[in-house]
Amino acid sequence: MSSSLTVTKWAVSSRIFHWLSVVLLIVTWAMIELNENAETMTYMMLHKAFGLSVLFFVIARVINRFLTKAPPDVPMPKWQTAIAHLTHLVLYGLLFAMPLAGWLASMYKNRAVDMFGLFEIPVLVTPNNDTAYFFNNLHTELLWPLLLVFTALHVGGALFHQFVVKDNLISRMK
Repeated sequence: MSSSLTVTKWAVSSRIFHWLSVVLLIVTWAMIELNENAETMTYMMLHKAFGLSVLFFVIARVINRFLTKAPPDVPMPKWQTAIAHLTHLVLYGLLFAMPLAGWLASMYKNRAVDMFGLFEIPVLVTPNNDTAYFFNNLHTELLWPLLLVFTALHVGGALFHQFVVKDNLISRMK
């Protein structure tokens, strides 16, 4: 396929959700990295606020996905299309589960989430350290590595199509 192939773009709203998700995830990750050597809990509080923003944002993104029409699949072997769709589905699941598990870990640890000083999301469960530990481990030891793997698959697939197959796939999200 040539690079002159015309590719139908995703809806503007879908493209905005896609790239804002990328930014939110990077900022959320940066807050936890900055927290490593911090003397206060400021970065951790920001990590939680940005993480919950990811959760609410992904809910809005899924609603948008149902309200907007997806462009037709780029021509490729069926197995690649299947892997692309599976990767997207898993990424949506992880983008929902990751912040939810973090939020549940905080709540079960009896910690409300301060949303950037604007308001606080209170503890909505009966605190339980064992349950907090479970959700924290789920958040950090399972969901985080899976998010990295599936993000790498997503980016790797897009780059493969852009630079090896040269089917102009990335232009769908520009």
